[in-house]
Amino acid sequence: MENTFSPADHKMMEPRYFEDLTLGETFYINSRTMTDAYFAAFQTASGDNHPIHYDIEYCRARGHPNLLAHGFQVAIQTAAGAGVLPHVLGDSLIGFIEQSSKFLKPVYAGDTVYPLLTVTDLKPQRSTGVVTLRSTVHNQKGELVLEGEQKYLVKKREPGS
Repeated sequence: MENTFSPADHKMMEPRYFEDLTLGETFYINSRTMTDAYFAAFQTASGDNHPIHYDIEYCRARGHPNLLAHGFQVAIQTAAGAGVLPHVLGDSLIGFIEQSSKFLKPVYAGDTVYPLLTVTDLKPQRSTGVVTLRSTVHNQKGELVLEGEQKYLVKKREPGS
């Protein structure tokens, strides 16, 4: 039996291009509960040693019921790579070019977050396009805790393909 396997063909789906995306299209990112381990990992990676993020008594003395997540710790929950978007785009994805976030409500250790990306703008260019996504994170109570925007540079289909 002949081996016809090629690593280049090992992908989740056929890639979509800039023209294949539509306004309002959504890309879910798995929910996750913000455990103490996530807090410790973020503290280690960021070097942020403010006690509001790791000292429960410090938090309680300031009216917080638990450890308070750093804003960036919440923003990284919207990383497109944690969801299906990079698989949907495949090799048509050139790069992540811009990001902004507004932190609307606190996120505490033990909260479960639900990130979502929604296509809000499609700006065509000559051989590429800029895809703008609204990024949101809700908590387990349904409260919007973060909203922002992300932009990606994506290839257009080559003429005749």
